[in-house]
Amino acid sequence: MENTQSTWQTAAILIARLIFASVFLMAVSFKFMDMGATAGYIAAAGFPLPLFLAWCAAALEALLVIAFLSGAFFTPAAIIAAIYVIFLGFSFHGPSHWAGNQAEFGFFVDHFTFVAGLLFAAVHGPGSVLVAPVGRPARKAE
Repeated sequence: MENTQSTWQTAAILIARLIFASVFLMAVSFKFMDMGATAGYIAAAGFPLPLFLAWCAAALEALLVIAFLSGAFFTPAAIIAAIYVIFLGFSFHGPSHWAGNQAEFGFFVDHFTFVAGLLFAAVHGPGSVLVAPVGRPARKAE
């Protein structure tokens, strides 16, 4: 049975993909604008090799942008993004940060709403429009 999407479903999926891509594009842009500041933020959280990790984060975020815009490897990208966002939430806004700044709790919780969207996207896929065929399971012949 062919799975068809209505116009509003197609639009909603494309908008969601654009939002995912935009969030990671903003993140990677800030890193490229000042990799030293990003490394400093990573060092302040207690991680070793902060400049190396900053470049790794930038590379991951750039790949996520490509995956969300193209739809290539969409499900694995959404799962990796969800794991990455949870990691960021705990590492940079987790319970150890709440005592010093109550706003950190709000930042922490916001990561979970983003993760919920990423997991939903991972389950339902990139939609049927504007999707690169790379990394998608082959359709079963009926």
